[in-house]
Amino acid sequence: MTNGHTHQTDVVIVGAGPVGLFAVFECGMVRLKCHVVDVLDDVGGQCTALYPEKPIYDIPGFPRLEAAELIVRLRAQAAPFHPVYHLGQQVQSLEATTGGFWRLTTSRGTVLQARAVIVAAGVGAFGPNRPPLDGIETFEGKSVFYYVTQREAFRGKRVVIAGGGDSAVDWALSLGEIAGRVSVVHRRAKFRAAPESEAKLRALAKAGKVDLVVPYQLHSLDGADGRLTAVNVATLDGMEKKIEADILLPFFGLSMSLGPIADWGVALERNQIVVDPATAATDKPGLFAIGDVVTYPGKLKLILTGFAEAAIAARSAYALVHPEQPLHFEYSTTSGVPTA
Repeated sequence: MTNGHTHQTDVVIVGAGPVGLFAVFECGMVRLKCHVVDVLDDVGGQCTALYPEKPIYDIPGFPRLEAAELIVRLRAQAAPFHPVYHLGQQVQSLEATTGGFWRLTTSRGTVLQARAVIVAAGVGAFGPNRPPLDGIETFEGKSVFYYVTQREAFRGKRVVIAGGGDSAVDWALSLGEIAGRVSVVHRRAKFRAAPESEAKLRALAKAGKVDLVVPYQLHSLDGADGRLTAVNVATLDGMEKKIEADILLPFFGLSMSLGPIADWGVALERNQIVVDPATAATDKPGLFAIGDVVTYPGKLKLILTGFAEAAIAARSAYALVHPEQPLHFEYSTTSGVPTA
């Protein structure tokens, strides 16, 4: 990890999540050198910061893979190409310079110059949507958590999960295996999770292994010194219920912002970067974007879609870095992994 210096490279990748890490590999396969910038202190994006123990089921060849393990494998895959990571810093400015270069300056004063920039910023800067409960901040980090980073920490605990989306249902299913009791609070009887997951949750509830507290919403918290004793919920009609609890997990999604990227002058649509799916190019020459931060007709927000976009962006970047050398397409089984 470096900061506070000026660096020259072929490609700067903005974002060190799974798609950004795979972009390092794809750039390396066409012999492009990369520097990677990320605002977090470690690589992996949401997979590291929010749900390292969450299973992922749609990585080809892996029926089930925990998010943290995916990042370990992607970083190892990128390692032969010696990427330089600039972590714990945010790209503050991006400007085109003479000679067809981009100049990026980070919050720590690091200056990067490259022919091509690949934005793999995921959802951008993110943080939890906090429920409007009086005094909730006194419990945060002790008995109120917005992410699950260590599933085992909840073994034997009385856990209340609030929310009706995939995160709420998935963690209810997972923690139901080890927690002392799991209660799921949702303001509607219908959940927004995947149908199969919802069916599993209802089966657990029918078997008496999970409590479905619907239609209720969070009302207040009981406890002292950061330790919960109960979560109070209420219906829209004012009917209240007390749930004895050690832990509250509110899963109401993330608040997301593109941050400085929104000021770079690229075409945006609903807070996402518009790209040409054939090249991953934005409307700024030499500036590409991949992963969840981009939009185009038919876009699927899946990690494997981002992986494919990374391969496209790397080859598009090659044409800029080496315009005089046409790229001869080869399968990796033929070319192997370049060593220099």
